[in-house]
Amino acid sequence: MERSDILEIVLKQVNSLVDTLPEDQKFDVTGSTILFGKDSNIDSLSLVSLIVDLEAYFLDEHNLEISLTDDRAMTREISPFNNVTSLTDYLVEIVNEK
Repeated sequence: MERSDILEIVLKQVNSLVDTLPEDQKFDVTGSTILFGKDSNIDSLSLVSLIVDLEAYFLDEHNLEISLTDDRAMTREISPFNNVTSLTDYLVEIVNEK
């Protein structure tokens, strides 16, 4: 699976999450959109929801069982959940291993 395909999936999932937010909390989604930390536009529950949605998407649409919250993700010096780009890069790594 190409990186551009995975980026499109991540952007679509984040945009779906943004669509559920109240109007005054909506934001534009780009590769640099922060997903985790004090500058994030989403809370931790929304991040967990995004992770679950991505895992379900890859299982349902591509028959790939992935875990985004395994030890490898949690022990990285730089979190794969920092922003859309880092999440996409991590997904590329996982998907290409399968």
